[in-house]
Amino acid sequence: MNEIIRTSHQQHLNRLLRENPVVALLGARQVGKTTLAKALMRGWDGEAIRFDLEDPRDLGQLDEPMLALEPLRGLVVIDEVQRRPELFPVLRVLADRSPSPAKFLVLGSASPDLLRQGSESLAGRIAFHELSGFDLEETGPENWRRLWLRGGFPRAYLPATHRQSLEWRKNFTRTFLERDLPAFGSRIPSRTMSDFWSMLAHYHGQTWNGSEIGRAFGVSHTAVRRYVDLLTSTFMVRQLRPWTSNPGKRIVKSPKVYITDSGLLHSLLRVETPRDLAAHPKVGASFEGFALEQVLRRLEIPSGYAWYWATQGGAELDLLVIRGTRRLGFEFKRTDAPKRTRSMLAALESLQLERIDVIYPGDRPYRMHERIRAVPLESLMGELAAF
Repeated sequence: MNEIIRTSHQQHLNRLLRENPVVALLGARQVGKTTLAKALMRGWDGEAIRFDLEDPRDLGQLDEPMLALEPLRGLVVIDEVQRRPELFPVLRVLADRSPSPAKFLVLGSASPDLLRQGSESLAGRIAFHELSGFDLEETGPENWRRLWLRGGFPRAYLPATHRQSLEWRKNFTRTFLERDLPAFGSRIPSRTMSDFWSMLAHYHGQTWNGSEIGRAFGVSHTAVRRYVDLLTSTFMVRQLRPWTSNPGKRIVKSPKVYITDSGLLHSLLRVETPRDLAAHPKVGASFEGFALEQVLRRLEIPSGYAWYWATQGGAELDLLVIRGTRRLGFEFKRTDAPKRTRSMLAALESLQLERIDVIYPGDRPYRMHERIRAVPLESLMGELAAF
């Protein structure tokens, strides 16, 4: 399959760069940040230069960062900025020049939380944009089964065969554990993290229970909390927070955990082909996590503005998103014909939802209630355009 041009991300970054002196492009390793930055540089009206902090030569040039960066004009790209967090105070000084002769695009493979100590010095001067893997809008919704099986990393999605895709994902996981995590300052042995990540794949889509997982893994609950937070801060895991603002109800208060990329989930579960996936006991949870990610990307919902809801009485909702005063609920069902449930009706009332969309792998939209509808995954992009 040919390369996919990520036009919408490029346009959004251009807008952010017009409006802010510093823009941070964040996302997992190998998700396409450098490719996108190079495309921006080619289209930039003026000078453009890039520093790759994984290249010892570029790293050496920034030993005296003020001397190196102050004379530059146009677009300045700094790749893998988490390797030099001490650059952020320098960027603050440079961003405060008036008029500023340069715009700075910093690329990082760590979340804003992991970069907070450095990026706080740029408060009011920096905008963040998160780059995830390919989504349905980029691949075409008709290719959703391929995207679900392989995941959204470009070099996992594009190969000619499932075998080539799986080999890339296995190599990515190995490199991430053995090289990338230590570069983030992790001292946890790669074998420990490998075993934990594989075990966590079997908890995909479940409510976090640190004590149970710690016992199963043979370590304390504080240790497994540290492990899962590290994978979250490097975009490998999503922790979906519970909605807890329902007075009078006994609410579940632990996050749900998902392996963010469905392709990595499948390689951790040793799933190679569509047939393997259909027969796997985690296929329903896998579909839930995949569809959830597609909804969040389509609606451009920051991670802090999405929740799940569950009561100790058994009522639950897979996803709640809020935009302004509007509340929308989602359920994800890998079934031919999802049906209305008591949980859906309870969520409509308790959460005061505008509606619930039940995302499923069929081909026909239909109503189950005046405010509950079944939406085929393939139609998701168009159906959510107005929200």
